[in-house]
Amino acid sequence: MHASRTAITVSLIVGAAATVSVGLVLSSGGGPSSGRTTAAVVSPLQAPKARQAARLRQHAAPAGTAPANTVPSGSASANTVPSSTVLATVLWTAPRYASPGHLAAGTVPATWYDRPSVLPVIATSPGWVQVRLAERPNGSTAWLPDGDVTLGRTPYRIVINAATTQLALYDAGRLVFSAPAGVGTVQDPTPPGEYFVAFDEEPPQPNSGYGPFIIVTSAHSPAIADWEGSGDAVIGIHGPLGDDTEIGTSGARISHGCIRLHDQALERLAEVPPGTPIDVVG
Repeated sequence: MHASRTAITVSLIVGAAATVSVGLVLSSGGGPSSGRTTAAVVSPLQAPKARQAARLRQHAAPAGTAPANTVPSGSASANTVPSSTVLATVLWTAPRYASPGHLAAGTVPATWYDRPSVLPVIATSPGWVQVRLAERPNGSTAWLPDGDVTLGRTPYRIVINAATTQLALYDAGRLVFSAPAGVGTVQDPTPPGEYFVAFDEEPPQPNSGYGPFIIVTSAHSPAIADWEGSGDAVIGIHGPLGDDTEIGTSGARISHGCIRLHDQALERLAEVPPGTPIDVVG
């Protein structure tokens, strides 16, 4: 963690309040930073810090490499999962464009809660990339000049089926594994849509079942705008919380929107880098 960053008190969307650097439900005081500074590869976990940096280097595109002319979009299924996704790491807080050459209100920050903005590319035009954003409302996108980003790729994609309460991981278009998942209830659903891995987060201590790490996603709860005064309600993927049998062997609707996994299943996601697409279907 950065020594200069003040820890903020957050309330996890599925648990009690804890003081950590950042959590699933993020305090309004820890929002995206501004300023034209080059993004660094950081992670809040000591061991995953080096691992996450290695993941980003491993999937970086060679210098001068442009993304493909078309990037598959739309909810993935077993028959349509692409073999890879182009990622754009934002180099500095950049002007936001509604379309190539046409400015829109706002900016695209280089960091989101002090983590690099590594965003999936969903379309391209000569000299431009269109990316997904981590901000509300869900589904937000922006165009950026390709000079404002560096490019990489991820072979991974996570697909969460809220109807069948299953999570699946794909690598290069091939199913790696699937596992039962605890998803949101009818009252507090896991929102369907197209999202991505924002960053890994250290679980609050004492660890009451959150597992070895928490994956913070770009998804926000549609039913909860402000969880316990934190200023947001961000969907995460983490351990089972409480009794592991609540997830069982077939999954269940048991959370406030987050995705709960058995620890062994969560550990299978340890090598998935930031920017990896997450499709919530069903």
